[in-house]
Amino acid sequence: RRLRLVGGRSHCEGRVELEQEGTWGTVCDDGWDIPDADVVCRQLQCGHAVRAHGNAAFGRGHGPILRDEVGCEGHEGDLWECPAELEHDCSHKEDAGVVCSEHQEWRLSGGRDGCAGRVEVFFRGTWSTVCNSTWYETEATVLCRTLGCGDVLQRPSFEHTLPGKMMYLCGILQPSLAQCLWTFNKSAPCYQSWAAGVICNGTRS
Repeated sequence: RRLRLVGGRSHCEGRVELEQEGTWGTVCDDGWDIPDADVVCRQLQCGHAVRAHGNAAFGRGHGPILRDEVGCEGHEGDLWECPAELEHDCSHKEDAGVVCSEHQEWRLSGGRDGCAGRVEVFFRGTWSTVCNSTWYETEATVLCRTLGCGDVLQRPSFEHTLPGKMMYLCGILQPSLAQCLWTFNKSAPCYQSWAAGVICNGTRS
């Protein structure tokens, strides 16, 4: 009863794909809503759903369309337990997708372009700033590379003006900040800290 999310920026975001008899297929977006997406997120240990997408928002899948008119109530243990139509009149342009609360994505704001500025993280449905108390060369390098912005030039500081605060500690170069140690909205480590920033040596439009 394997399930995965494909085409997103983390394993907690993307097009919903199910495995049936060794073949991966997709789910049609007819009737696709938050209770359905909640079951997917919980099954993947990705928290709860913050968005339920249709219209192949994460690209068109391949293979069979295995479910249509999915009707989860939200408490089911996995997507296979939810009532659904096995016959469908869908194409892959109607593939269903989901964004879960544990998905993290990042942006740099207020700089010359998308490769410089204050670090902001989208997590649990809201944009937050990052504490600079453990924002070292390693953490900044991980982010620059994740964003396709090369390596670190500088690590400026900014004020916190967003509701949440995230803290990262990487230790070694990880593929993304989500794979480092992180804490969210724990006040003590962020006490009197500034918001982290970075200027990477790359550029993007």
